[in-house]
Amino acid sequence: MITRAHPAQHRGCQAAGRKDDTVATEAGAETTDPAHARIPDTAVGGTIILLNGASSSGKTSIARELLDILDGTWFHIPVDAFHAMRCKREIPDDGLQAEIDRTAKGFHRAVAGMAAGGNNLVVDYLFSRRWRLLDLLDLLVPEDTLLVGVRCPLPELKRRETGRGDRQPGLAAMQYDQVHSHELHDLDVDTSLRSPRECALRIHDFLPDRPRPTAFETLRKTLRTPN
Repeated sequence: MITRAHPAQHRGCQAAGRKDDTVATEAGAETTDPAHARIPDTAVGGTIILLNGASSSGKTSIARELLDILDGTWFHIPVDAFHAMRCKREIPDDGLQAEIDRTAKGFHRAVAGMAAGGNNLVVDYLFSRRWRLLDLLDLLVPEDTLLVGVRCPLPELKRRETGRGDRQPGLAAMQYDQVHSHELHDLDVDTSLRSPRECALRIHDFLPDRPRPTAFETLRKTLRTPN
């Protein structure tokens, strides 16, 4: 059965987590391909805004603001959503890191696949382990990827972490030194100095005229090109 979109859905994108009256699974029949056997062409790949920051730095809040102000259709893809899809069965301590790593690798490939399909993405993530950056350097189109460093001083991260109550105590401190250790981003925003809306507006204004080479182009050349 085909579920059609409510007219309100055509007037703009809705941020992740908001409920629509209906979910559009098909736009309608194609008279030139009644069997729906032709795989649709993808004219160009999508643009990726990759938000990299420690836990509680404000990535999700910025992503939600971006979906409200960016032109066209954008998806917010947070890694937390992939972890939330896992069954609730307890994972033994000696298998936990391998489970997290498998999820991260799958997340990387899902992001790359969505972008390859022509979708624009705001990706909410963190390079808490170096291999995550290296893997994404191999998978993503570097000229189509805007790498944004989401910064926040460690004392403020600790304060937010305590206030949230849904994060492992000390998680931000464990991640803090590693997340930005590669140093290079296309743009940095500090959520201790600017609101999520202000950070999103900076990213929005930077995106159309971002300089080349991009951070991903430079990092791929320096970290992934054999000597």
